[in-house]
Amino acid sequence: MARPYWSGKIQISLVSFGVKLFVATEAASDIHFHLIDRRTGERVKHQNVASSAIERNPDEAADPVHKSDIVKGYEYSHGRYVTIEPDELAHLRVPSKRTMDVAQFVDFASIDPAFFEKPYFVVPEDDSQAEAFLTIRQALIDTNKIALSRIAFGGREHVIAIAPAPAPIAEKPAKSPKSAKSKSTKSDSPAPLGLMAYTLRYAAELRDPAAYFDSIKPHTINADSLSLAKELIQRKTATFDPTQFTDGYEAAVKELVDAKLKHAPIPREEPAPRTHGKVIHLMDALRKSVNDTKTSDTKTSAIKSTAAKSGSRTGPTLIKSASKSTPHREAKPHRTSPKRKTA
Repeated sequence: MARPYWSGKIQISLVSFGVKLFVATEAASDIHFHLIDRRTGERVKHQNVASSAIERNPDEAADPVHKSDIVKGYEYSHGRYVTIEPDELAHLRVPSKRTMDVAQFVDFASIDPAFFEKPYFVVPEDDSQAEAFLTIRQALIDTNKIALSRIAFGGREHVIAIAPAPAPIAEKPAKSPKSAKSKSTKSDSPAPLGLMAYTLRYAAELRDPAAYFDSIKPHTINADSLSLAKELIQRKTATFDPTQFTDGYEAAVKELVDAKLKHAPIPREEPAPRTHGKVIHLMDALRKSVNDTKTSDTKTSAIKSTAAKSGSRTGPTLIKSASKSTPHREAKPHRTSPKRKTA
């Protein structure tokens, strides 16, 4: 297990128990760029130098400042600083550095999603803290509430929401067509015995929406257009499956790098189709969109029916496997792989 990002205790009135926080996210991208000198192909590195040295001799390389001589500085007036030593910051009088003192409990739905910032896993400090930890967790579940507190790390104090960890979203199981009864990705396994902590943004960090939304003028909504829009939404409604979403930008960069290494033609985006100034009526666009989803559903059902007849009886069909890897593309009958032979 990774090292905890924060260790301390949760305090609720007179009840307290030790916990450890672990960062719940990680950088999934494999793309990392460096700065390169176009002329020599060498990597460019930055050095810490004094601004006065650059001002005196802007055309000459300044001597770097040693790391041990660099401290933080607070600018209290233009060009004038108070230096702050690392030891002084480490011993700031901030109670939330060690204790998350719960201030109140609220409904989860009462918090605007715009306030949520980053998730963390919360686990008991050790087995001796588990009883109090699990008791509070169950109480939060039974009352359908989350706890609001404060926590200090990363150079600031954060508002933090503490909630029971939800049940994981399971990947779609590999089932034969006869046994597949549901498309739901919800897990049948119980929720993990843990808590989640979400750092929240402060109200002052969110811009005033009125500055952006007040310019939107009201329009009369056509009843038929609204009905078609609702039908389109219903037809494209599905259970959220996060595994179906990948970073298309990262894939495109990898494709570019691979082409350069192989001295192949550089892939470029296709030009947007010219519309010749033609304006598509909202009603026509909605009606066509609904009809397209009907056609797509009909083709998909036909393909699955064909695959069910020709596929293996004991494993998933090849069509299912292909559609999972490329959910945005419509499978076509003539691309269906031949029946696999079983041993």
